[in-house]
Amino acid sequence: MAYPRIAALKTAAAFRAHLERNGIPLAFDERIAPHAESPLGRSIDVHGVRVGNRFCILPMEGWDGTADGEPTDLTRRRWRHFGISGAKLMWGGEAVAVRHDGRANPHQLMINERTQPAIAALREELVAAHRDRFGSNADRDLYVGLQLTHSGRHARPDVYDRPAPIAACPNPILDRRVPGGVRVFEDAELDRLVDDFVAAARLARDAGFSFVDVKACHGYLGHELLGARNRPGPYGGVLENRTRFMRTVIEAIRASVSGLEIAVRISAVDTVPYRRRASDQIGEPEPPALSPQPSVGFGILESDAEIDRALDETRAVLRMLESLDVAWICVTAGSPYYNPHVQRPATFPPPDGYEPPEDPLRGVWRQIQATALLKRDFPRLVFVGSAYSYLQEWLPHVGQHNVREGLCDFVGLGRIALSYPGLPADVLSGAPLARAQFCRTFSDCTTGPRMGMVSGCYPLDKFYAGRPEAVQIRNVRVK
Repeated sequence: MAYPRIAALKTAAAFRAHLERNGIPLAFDERIAPHAESPLGRSIDVHGVRVGNRFCILPMEGWDGTADGEPTDLTRRRWRHFGISGAKLMWGGEAVAVRHDGRANPHQLMINERTQPAIAALREELVAAHRDRFGSNADRDLYVGLQLTHSGRHARPDVYDRPAPIAACPNPILDRRVPGGVRVFEDAELDRLVDDFVAAARLARDAGFSFVDVKACHGYLGHELLGARNRPGPYGGVLENRTRFMRTVIEAIRASVSGLEIAVRISAVDTVPYRRRASDQIGEPEPPALSPQPSVGFGILESDAEIDRALDETRAVLRMLESLDVAWICVTAGSPYYNPHVQRPATFPPPDGYEPPEDPLRGVWRQIQATALLKRDFPRLVFVGSAYSYLQEWLPHVGQHNVREGLCDFVGLGRIALSYPGLPADVLSGAPLARAQFCRTFSDCTTGPRMGMVSGCYPLDKFYAGRPEAVQIRNVRVK
């Protein structure tokens, strides 16, 4: 089924009519407020830190580091664009592996003693770009962190098309996607991995980062451990055990690395894995069918009517995080590997994906609703929302409404930061918005990595459009 493109919904009346016709309760402001009145321009103070506005750049892997895990010119260009965006919260820049076997691709950044100076310089380049654009004191309310990760079952550290998974637990559906099977982490290995996260956090602090994100989303190790119901021993089964790794990492960082804040990006809801249906290429749940009590998974959502119930496990995790004095939470959903329509709503899927099984605006609403419910129940925590890029021209209208109404504290920007890095600055200054730069969810920033190439906005960024990879990606997309 085809859904109308957002670019075709040119008026507030047309946008609202489409939402109402399809039963999607997504609210928005018709008018973008000027800077002096904008909820998006308000600063926020948390734990003695002031962040200057309500825009956040979300972490994205660029597939463009060196084989050793250092940034390249492409990485530095992307981070400079983050700096000139005008956003004041930088949620990790991108996922950085804490050790080699945890890299999601052979060119993912990795932090260790050897790479730390280059990653420190990368952060400084972002800050310098921010100062150059907005003034010499502009970084006083800029808050920059680093996302720490181990990719777990989605690790591909040496060759992009050769998976080397180390899973948190068996998964009867996902395991069969990997020829040769999937090895599961032993308890002692997870014990040692805690030390790797602590060492990475210390290096991040010494590199100048103000916080680290202990990643728990998108099917990577931290997320899969939260759903390891069928794992025996201290890291699986009941939720207290499934949160043990996250809790131990946070407590160990607190004990060993002073002066560093801790944040968590979490997939608050999830679904069973999806696949492409042969008859029409639309996504469908992959057999076996969803059972009332899934053997594996975290926050499994059977229907949108059950979203409040599905968040019960996330609430339990947030209670734990609040007790550990973790205040910064970024909410996302699902995984790009097995249900991308839940994680990253899009009109045009990558070549290994599937056509959306729902109006992508429903996926946007689902993540906004999950964030709003959690913010309601945990008002002292700071929440960053995700899934806004699909909204395109309506992004500022929806984001402004959500911050004004207290449904979230920050509007997170992912893919759109690649095509239109200056969107926050333009919104807050009242400048005309550059319609030609809005992300149209062509998914080329995903298609490139799926083909072993660097990630970038090949359709809309002239720099990437001029690279040889653009022709290869375009040829794949038109087939």
